[in-house]
Amino acid sequence: MGGWIILAIIVGVIFFVITIYNRLVAGRNRFKNAFAQIDVQLTRRHALIPNLVETAKGYMSHEKETLEAVVNARNMAVAGLKAAAKDPSDPEAMKQLASAEQGLSGALGRLFALSEAYPDLKANQNMMQLSEELTTTENKVAFARQAYNDAVMSYNTLRESFPSNQLAARFNFQAAELLEIEDETKREAPKVSF
Repeated sequence: MGGWIILAIIVGVIFFVITIYNRLVAGRNRFKNAFAQIDVQLTRRHALIPNLVETAKGYMSHEKETLEAVVNARNMAVAGLKAAAKDPSDPEAMKQLASAEQGLSGALGRLFALSEAYPDLKANQNMMQLSEELTTTENKVAFARQAYNDAVMSYNTLRESFPSNQLAARFNFQAAELLEIEDETKREAPKVSF
C-alpha cells in the first residue's frame, strides 16, 4: 500500500513538471507568434518607404540629405528586423530593432515636415496615398506591438513565478524583451494658442 502512495506522488510530481514545462513552451510560442505579426507589418512599412522616397525625390531634389537619411534609416530598420526575426527572445536584437525603428520614425517625421514646404508634393496623389498607407501600417504595427508585449509579459510572469521559475532555469527558458519604440511626439503635450 505504501508503495502505491509513493508511486502516486511520483506520478503527480511528474505530471506537475510536464504541465509547467508545457505552459512555458506555450508562452514562448505565443510571444514568438506575436512577433511574427510585428514582422509582417514592419516589412510592409519598410516596403512602402522606397516608393515614398521616389515620389518625394521629384519634388525635393535639393533635400537630398533628408531623402538619404530616410533610406539609410530604412536599411538599418530592415537589418534590425531580420536580426530580431531570427530570435525574438534575443534581448539585444530587440533593443537594436527598437532603436532602428525609432531612427526611421524620426527620419520619416523630418521628411513629412519638409514636405509641408512643397505644396505640389503635398497635393500629389501618390504621396497622399503612400502617406495614408504608411499611417495605416504604423497603426497596425502599434497594435501588433501591444499584442507582442502582452504575450511577453505573460511569458515572463510565468517564467519568474514559483515553482515554474525553477523549471525555467533548469531548461534554459530565457526572459523575453519587450519591444518599446519610443515616439517622442506622442509624449509631448499638444500646444494650443488663441
